[in-house]
Amino acid sequence: MHFKIHTYFISVFLFMTISHVLIAQVEEDTVGRGKSFSLIRESPVTIDLEKEDEEAEKDKKKEKKKRKKKIFYGIKTKKTFIRSGKGDREVLEVFYYPKEPLLPDPFVQEIYWFDYEKKKIRKSRDFDPKKGVVLHGPYKKIVGEQIMEEGIFYIGAKHGRWTRYSNKDVLMDKRKYFKGWPKESLVRFYDVKREKLKEVIPIVNGVKEGTYYYFHENGKVGIKGKYSEDVKVGSWTEYYNFRRRRKKEIQYRPDLYDEQYQAHISREWNRRGQIVYENTVR
Repeated sequence: MHFKIHTYFISVFLFMTISHVLIAQVEEDTVGRGKSFSLIRESPVTIDLEKEDEEAEKDKKKEKKKRKKKIFYGIKTKKTFIRSGKGDREVLEVFYYPKEPLLPDPFVQEIYWFDYEKKKIRKSRDFDPKKGVVLHGPYKKIVGEQIMEEGIFYIGAKHGRWTRYSNKDVLMDKRKYFKGWPKESLVRFYDVKREKLKEVIPIVNGVKEGTYYYFHENGKVGIKGKYSEDVKVGSWTEYYNFRRRRKKEIQYRPDLYDEQYQAHISREWNRRGQIVYENTVR
């Protein structure tokens, strides 16, 4: 009897000690009818993509002298182009694709690929290698004689510096990416091997800007929403960990400047996909 009690207290002590170590920051927004929407951040590994890219750039400079034509990031590619339109509005897109079929990172949300049947470049969340091939290497879009957009792809994802110009050669936009994510983004993983992505916090010029993602451990999207200058805007959606089935939808201010807007839960679904709550007040 004494042995069992002693063992019980030891177990409780160990549990409390481990729990204390594992406590992590939880960001919670209480909205609507007393509900909460939590963005959990207890992953053991956080990666700064900007620092990660700096290391990659150092390695790239070392290999630059050895680089062969049509080989990008160690992958052999083929160069091709597609044309559309006529006259001054003719659009020319020059791009590269891998010689051997490659599958993009399953966590990347925007995959660029060439559609064999439609004979055009597409952007989508899902990619079927039977229907096309991912872009990999430099890309350039030219309208008439004016370069409109240029950058480089890494296995279907935007990578490095991307620029867009007006038809008068005025720089309209310049962004940096790291394998599909804004370069300044903070990325968290479930594991130290960086194989199970957990959270992507979009950072542009030092502030949260763009689409935020939180993933379940099985790789399914758990939370998706947008930031504008550090402020949550628009509709944020929480998903169950299967079939991309929606669980909860929270409506934040429609734009950055509507400070009077009250965030609220707009809809909730059960695991069968049936609506269990809907806010009819708009």
